[in-house]
Amino acid sequence: MFRGPKKNVTNTNEQQNKKEPDKVPIPPSQTEFLSKLKETIHSPADLVVKYISETVTITFLDFLIDGKTLNEQILPTLEKVINTSPKVIKESLLIAEVDLVAELNQGILEMLIGAVLIHVEGHSELVIAKISSYQSRGLSAPENESQVIGSQVGFNENIATNISLIRRYITNPNLCNEKFTVGKDTRTSLSVLYIDGIAAEEHVNTVRQRISDLDILDLLDSAVLSELIDDNSISMFPQFLLTERPDRFCDGLLSGKVGIVVNGSSMAILCPYSFIEFFQSREDQNLRWPIATFIRLLRFSAILISIFFTPIYVAALTFHYEVIPQPLLVPLSESRAIVPFPPIVEALVLELIIELLREAGARLPTKVGQTIGIVGGIVLGTAAVQAGITSNILIIIIALCALSSFTTPNYLMGNVIRILRFPVIILAGFWGFLGIMLAFCFIMIHLLRQSSLGAPYMAPIYPPRWKDWSDSFVRLPLPLIRRQSVNSRETHTIQNTNDSFAKEEKVIE
Repeated sequence: MFRGPKKNVTNTNEQQNKKEPDKVPIPPSQTEFLSKLKETIHSPADLVVKYISETVTITFLDFLIDGKTLNEQILPTLEKVINTSPKVIKESLLIAEVDLVAELNQGILEMLIGAVLIHVEGHSELVIAKISSYQSRGLSAPENESQVIGSQVGFNENIATNISLIRRYITNPNLCNEKFTVGKDTRTSLSVLYIDGIAAEEHVNTVRQRISDLDILDLLDSAVLSELIDDNSISMFPQFLLTERPDRFCDGLLSGKVGIVVNGSSMAILCPYSFIEFFQSREDQNLRWPIATFIRLLRFSAILISIFFTPIYVAALTFHYEVIPQPLLVPLSESRAIVPFPPIVEALVLELIIELLREAGARLPTKVGQTIGIVGGIVLGTAAVQAGITSNILIIIIALCALSSFTTPNYLMGNVIRILRFPVIILAGFWGFLGIMLAFCFIMIHLLRQSSLGAPYMAPIYPPRWKDWSDSFVRLPLPLIRRQSVNSRETHTIQNTNDSFAKEEKVIE
């Protein structure tokens, strides 16, 4: 669970006493060093202490280090070292990350993330050999963002693996990777990635500042970080994209966005992101443009159906019978003849049942969840009609709205579409079509006021950006689509071309 910053409940003297252990020097005595180390970390069961000789001791936490590197490189090297001193050991170890520290707390923090501490009797410095090795699952297909045509590899929980996947897609020397550590207790490492010359510098600086200003105790997932650094945490609409697809993440970086990869999370963050982009899928780029355009228009139509179809039914039966076509009046009256509830109660009850079935199917094991969803929907729907609780026509409408909500490619935005139906139904039950228009205006005003990393949330609709319409509601042929960013790729390419021409002219002269 996420916990915020600690409250100051201690006085100044107690705070000073708590800060003193952070600067404790390394005890030269081997016995004193081990005693102080065990006291500080409370003698955990996975603490391993090995005596290489009478003067050299190594300590590490089991399961956090690479045992092969320890046995094949560190231990044989330590046995061969004659003039034992921290500097000699550091120069003798053939490992990429080796360092010297003079503070006990700094050495402990390194050990907690997978380092071996090498202590030499009579010296007040520690050799830090970073050979961390974390257990992680292998690469697999993304579960929440499936597609038929395209890559079938998704991120996992190892940040090193995720960054390597990104670099396999983007072999560009301008791909920048900046490392941060967040959380006083968890010390979660994360990387901010962007392509220099394509991403806007103001967006990169904003991400840096918001991450640096975080003062929290723990960070366990990228979804928590996304809510902490977005523009408006109160809004239910997501302003940053969470994706588990490396191809979609790299496509965002190439479009000028800033990416964040969090260690321990299989979801990466892309920002800024507009409202329209949440309904676009990476598979749209892999399909022919007429098919991709049709599917996109179908998704946007599904949004309106999912949010407003049931409220229109409630408003029409409650206040506006005149808008119902004459041939439908008889079937509607016969279907609702034995229903004892008003349309608003009938609609809310069915919507709640659909949400209960959906939530139960998502939380149960896969095979059981599918069975519960199918059987529960059929049994409850049939029983509700036979018992006179609801009408056949409303069940068809509710089922259509539920199917429409599933067309949203992004899970977070799909949840928003599901929740929005309930207040709109309530407004339609009290004020009819006027309530629906009030809900629509409120939603549009809210969206127009939102921003994502300072960028307009409703772009390219508002402010109008006609060049971006080629890949918004429709997807034009790829040769007609130009990537747009604050620092345009076209300008960047022309500048590099001019520089190369200038160099050639100098060589010719």
